[in-house]
Amino acid sequence: MNHLLSCEFNIDTACVELKYADGSMISIDTIAVENEVADNMYERSELDWLIYNAPAEYADLVLNGDPVKYLKTVTVYKPFEN
Repeated sequence: MNHLLSCEFNIDTACVELKYADGSMISIDTIAVENEVADNMYERSELDWLIYNAPAEYADLVLNGDPVKYLKTVTVYKPFEN
């Protein structure tokens, strides 16, 4: 794989964009990913945190990892009880 030059969140397109040394680019639609893998607000919040604070790790998770398994591991879902 080519050398990664930059990875950042583009707020105008809501995409995490990866740019490589050969001029190629990958754009990850974060809204589509959230709709596909996040089941609740806690999982969406975790993805949002990664997008804004660690976009390279977010991209690696989406492209090479298992986002559903990751979210089930790191989030705690506690439904409201009366």
